[in-house]
Parts: sequence; C-alpha cells; structure tokens
Amino acid sequence: MSRPDILFPIFAELTVLNGIGPKLARLFARLGIERPAHLLLHLPTGGTDRRLRPTIRGIPLPATLTVEVEIGRHQPPAAQGRAYRIHVRDAEAEFLLVFFHAAPEQLRRKLPAGSRRIVSGRVELFDGIAQMVHPDHILRPDAAQALPEFEPVYPLTQGLTQRTVIRAVSGALDRAPQLPEWIEPSLLARRGWPDWNTALRKAHAPAGPPDLAPDAPARERLAYDELFAHQLTLALARSRSRRAKGFATKGDGSLRDRVIAALPFPLTGAQARAVAEITADMASDLRMNRLLQGDVGAGKTLVAFLSMLAAVEAGGQAVLMAPTEILARQHHATLRPLAAEAGIGLDILTGRDKGTERLRKLSDLAEGRTSILVGTHALFQPDVTFRDLRLAVIDEQHRFGVRQRMELGAKGRFADILVMTATPIPRSLALAHYGDMDISILDEKPPGRTPVTTALVSSQRLDEVIDHLRRALGEGRQAYWVCPLVGESEAISLTAAEKRHAALDQALRVPIGLVHGQLPPAEKDAAMADFAAGRTRLLVATTVIEVGVDVPNASIMVIEGAEKFGLSQLHQLRGRVGRGAARSTCLLLYDPPLGETARARLEIMRETEDGFRIAEEDLRLRGAGDLLGVQQSGLPRFRIADLETQSDLMRVAQDDARLLLAGDPHLTSPRGEAARLLLFLLERDKAIRLIDVG
Repeated sequence: MSRPDILFPIFAELTVLNGIGPKLARLFARLGIERPAHLLLHLPTGGTDRRLRPTIRGIPLPATLTVEVEIGRHQPPAAQGRAYRIHVRDAEAEFLLVFFHAAPEQLRRKLPAGSRRIVSGRVELFDGIAQMVHPDHILRPDAAQALPEFEPVYPLTQGLTQRTVIRAVSGALDRAPQLPEWIEPSLLARRGWPDWNTALRKAHAPAGPPDLAPDAPARERLAYDELFAHQLTLALARSRSRRAKGFATKGDGSLRDRVIAALPFPLTGAQARAVAEITADMASDLRMNRLLQGDVGAGKTLVAFLSMLAAVEAGGQAVLMAPTEILARQHHATLRPLAAEAGIGLDILTGRDKGTERLRKLSDLAEGRTSILVGTHALFQPDVTFRDLRLAVIDEQHRFGVRQRMELGAKGRFADILVMTATPIPRSLALAHYGDMDISILDEKPPGRTPVTTALVSSQRLDEVIDHLRRALGEGRQAYWVCPLVGESEAISLTAAEKRHAALDQALRVPIGLVHGQLPPAEKDAAMADFAAGRTRLLVATTVIEVGVDVPNASIMVIEGAEKFGLSQLHQLRGRVGRGAARSTCLLLYDPPLGETARARLEIMRETEDGFRIAEEDLRLRGAGDLLGVQQSGLPRFRIADLETQSDLMRVAQDDARLLLAGDPHLTSPRGEAARLLLFLLERDKAIRLIDVG
C-alpha cells in the first residue's frame, strides 16, 4: 500500500521549500532531515528572549537584548580588516553596532544616519564601551511584530544558521495537512493535548521556556505520537507472531517433577510463576514469543531447563543458544546432572565440533536421540536439523538480532521462542526494546546466595588490596581481577590485563590465569576450566567474564578502573561472586578524583544489589542509548520522545496500541485509518505491510 495522498506535500524533496537548493538540502541531511515531514519533528531545544526593551542601561552585560535605536554617526574602519562601527542611541544609553568585513555602501543604505531601527543581538562591554557585534535582527519599527518575543533556537550543523532553519520550518508548516485524530478521545481530553497540526505550530513557536519542557502539552502530544506508532508496530509484529500458527506443546510434568524433587532447594516463587507462564504459553496453539528477565543469580537457567523439559515431555526437542562458547559450555556443564536426573539426551554443538564427532551429534539430533541441544552461532548452520524442535531458548538476547531469533525458531515447525537476559532493563526500555514480547520477571534470589559486601577503594591503596588478596588466597579462596583494557592505549590510561597479570604473578606467587577477548577460544576455555577446577587461584580478565561464569569458590571480585564501567556492567561483574557459602567481597578500585556522575554510580553499587534499581539509576545517569548500546540494541531512535523522562507515556502507548488492535486488528475503523496515517507519517511502512498481509 502506498503513502496516502494527504501526506504527499510533506514527503516531497526538501528543495520544494523556498530558499532551499541542493547545497542546503545536503546540510539538512546531516541532521537526518531529508523531507519537510522531518523538519516538522525537528523541534527547538532552546529560545532567545527578544522582548522589546526601552534601553540597555541597567541590564547586566553580556546579554541578548532588543531595543529601538536612533542611528547616529558611521565610523568606517581606519585600516583594512578592522571593524566598521555605527554609533546608536536608545531611550537612555549610547552604544555601538559593530560589523566585520562589512560592505559600507550596504550598511549606509540599511542603517541611514538619523533613521530609527529595532536591533536585536548580544550586547557586550569592550574597553568599557557597550557594543552589539553583527546584530541578529535589524528591523524598521513598523515591522516590529515580525520578531517573536521568544525566538526558538534549533539544533544546527556546520553551515546552517538559525535563520535558515526557522525559514525552512515555516515553509514545512505551511505544507502540514490537517489529519484525522488517532489518539483515543478520552486520553486526548484528559491530557489536554492539542490536535497534531496545532501541536506542531505550538511546539515550533514556544512562548517561553515552559513551552520547551517535555511535559508541555504540544511537545508531550508529539512525543506520544512517536511512542504510540512504535508500540503499534511492536503490537502488530506481536499479534502477527501470535497469529503465526503455533503448536500446542503440553507436557505431563513427569520429567519436571523428577528434576524439582532432586534439587537441594525449592523453586522461588518467581521461578515457579515464570515456569507456569512459559508452559501455559507453550500449551496454547499460538506461537510463544516471551522474554525471561532476571537479575544476576535469580536462577534463569533452571527456569529455561524446566521449560525445555515440557517440550521433551510432549515428545519434542529444545535448543539453548548462548552468545559465546564459554557460556555454552558452562550451560552444558550446569544442565548435565539435571538431564541425567531426568534421563534425557543432552548435547552441545559449537564451532569447534568437526569431522565424525560433529556428524554423530547431527545424526543424534536429527533422529531425536538428543532431546536438548546447547550451542552457539554454530546452530545456524543449514545442516543442523531437529527431528521435532518445539522450544528455542536464546540467552543474552541483546547479543543477537531479532532476525537471528526468528531464524533459530524456523528450525522447528512452529517453535516457541524464549529469550533470556541477565541484564535488568528498566520497564520503559523493556517496553521500547522488547515490546513485541510477553515478559516474565525473576525478581527473587534463590536461597544460598550470600550477600556481597561492596567497597570503594582508591587506586592509591593498591598495595593494601594486594595484601588483602594474598591473605585470602592463602586461606584457599579464589578471586577475579577485572581490567578494562587489553594491550596499551595512549588514549585511555587503563592498566592492561597482560601487564596487571605479570605484576600480580610477581607479587602473589600463586597460579594465576589470564582471559581476554583476543585469546583464541581454546585458550580462553582452558583458562576458565583451570579456574573453575581450582588449578588457578586468581583469574585476571577483561569483561569477557561479565556473563555467566559460575565458580562457587570465587568470593572476591576486584574491578580496576571501576569508574570507567557502566552500572549494569559493574552489577553483572559483581554477580560472578556470592555464588557459594563463603562471605564475598567486591572491591571497586577507582582513580581519584572522581567526577560527580562516577561517584554517584559507585555509591549506588555500594548501597544495593537490586539489579532493577541499579538499572533505573543507570538509565537516569547515562540515558537509554548508552545503557543498551544504541547501535546493537535495536532501540528505536525517537526525534522527540525521551525514554528517560517519559516512561509513563510508553506504558500508556503500549496499552492503547494493544487495545486498538484487539478491537480493530486490520485498522479499518475511522480511528484505525487515522492510526495507519500516523504509521505512514512516522515512516513505519513495515508495520503497514504487517497489517496488509495479516
């Protein structure tokens, strides 16, 4: 379906606007503005007070001022390259208008001596004399109303001026159509929002600073439009994947009961609830697309395993895909005793499997002897076929794209999909990022997890930290030492892992392992295995150990250059200790002096182990893009909406989008048709295709 005619004027080339040729269009493109529709959503970020004042006298300088003046004597430059000055007088004071590289004739024509003009610009003192250099505006008194009292200030790029953008926006607003309303009428009334066209005009003509705030009615409405379009897109994808025929997978619970009975502890309430939600989804004939979100150590792997057993009980198979070989091998090692308890075939497939061994694994899988397969990206190979894949579990979803998620699901007829993440994500981001999925949350820790004592230690006390470590290792404990960089970097003076490994080796005289991202996979695995088996007492590592490594005897975590890490990363790293019975410690080594934000981050780590609270604080301190890493996060880029401050709007948008589609799945009602227009307006054409093929 093509874009509706009513939107054509604002989806023309930018050059249809007066005064914009190909050269200016290229400058606008740097700001992501290629059509008038994009200009409409390029809102001002500030404003300049242009109210007319009687005089500059008594106003603290420098300041941007607008006054009516009488033009006095012109003073051409005494030498080449000097300034051209014009003496002017307002109601009470004299000052200078100053121009560099001026055309004298033009200035005499524009500002003839004896005439009156309104001038607006920044007034500064130079050698005790007030002067306005290159006024922003020069108007005849009878044209004063052309100057707004509060002039919007827009984001620019090199080569663009405020005046050019203001003129272009004015041209785009002239082309903006009146559109039918897509927002639910009671919500519109409750929030006091204007219609779309009025909202645009008000947002581009703020009357003062309050109109620039995110909760100003015009701006809030435009932000809601973006969030609503995004949630409609996700809801359409979700209903499509749910419409996608699933396969009712109903287990009898026999294998699950056997495994639960053998556990040394009962399931937490959150684990039991998550298993119930997942297996209920699997038992429906609609396809499951669910996110299992749990804090560090909340027991996600067990929930995933019990869910996979439901697939096996029903006569099917399940697969668990991890982002790294280390993590895949660890999952396999964790699940092996549980699989033995259930009496089912469990195997692992990674890129290192070759020759006859690989052929045997593929044959066991294709013929159904392997009930549960654990693996890495190697699972995507075309020759990896299942006899009857019912459930695909994907660990650490943010490392994989949606396309890969669907590709893995396609290995079965209608395989259900369960995605796990150990990164607690604030609810607003979860809605933006995973809004097409149902969400199960593990917010309880299983019994047996010991609290971790977190301390902030200046790097100037490094010798004390090493002494503390020496005593602890002497008592038979194990420790991690995390460094942020591998190899030397002049740009960031962080101690390299190799260098730290050598220094600790000399100071401690115990077996020390080294793991970093540039090691070949076999060496990485060997170093991890040595540490897990206790052959090395200390593991010096980069953030490759952030996810999933489980060594219960390791009870000390030292994080060097802690101020350089994000909060959620620090939380993940700290989660590597506190897995056994020993009292655990996390030392955050920082380089003083600490900036305000860095100190706030480290203080939060000291205060709490609640991953969800930490994630909310991280969002507040760093913003959404940094938190998930915009490039690979798949987070939408909004022009107006702000996920940090408008999370409540995101929730309202999700509820509204799902409600609209529940009653009007093909968007054919008057409001549904208006919502289609919104999707075209915000270039969500893919969503339109989802409806039309639906």
